[in-house]
Amino acid sequence: MAATQFLCFGEYLLYKSGNTYSINSCETIEIFYNIRTDLDKLKYASYITKIINEVTTENQNTYKVLQLYLNTLYMISETNKNLKLINSIFLLRLLSIIGYRPVIDQCINCKTKENLNYFSFKDSALKCNACAKQDKGAMEITETTKDAIRYIILADSKKIFSFDVPEETIKELEIISKIYLQEKLEKEYKL
Repeated sequence: MAATQFLCFGEYLLYKSGNTYSINSCETIEIFYNIRTDLDKLKYASYITKIINEVTTENQNTYKVLQLYLNTLYMISETNKNLKLINSIFLLRLLSIIGYRPVIDQCINCKTKENLNYFSFKDSALKCNACAKQDKGAMEITETTKDAIRYIILADSKKIFSFDVPEETIKELEIISKIYLQEKLEKEYKL
């Protein structure tokens, strides 16, 4: 029973009989105990688990999603990093993994690499100041937020949580990740 509880990561030996699976044996690898003792951490872990369940299906190769999920649970459980920042990093990286990676290296319209100070939800991309004027839904972001978005999308999976940003950037990342998630999955997820 211990290896089948919520947020338990383990190695399982399954036996398939018809269309169902039975567990023959299991070995617990990580139970993320600290999440169980903190209601805020549990709230965020439950939120990301719900999203993971929505975007994955049975018998699908989801190694990168699993790796992101486990790294995120570890960060929630074992660090005191801002939970809003962890959640924003998780959402932006997850969306990139499942096929909704925004264009971050140039303006989606004019292809310039300068003054990319807006995030366009409509076009899933960064936009320059001039092109953003025609996109009423584009959100102005700071240079730090732009750099954080690029880092989240491009960094090695083991290092995506290895940075800190000011509170203003955390707020911008939180807004961008929530709206972007809602736009791409066409569903509102409440935390």
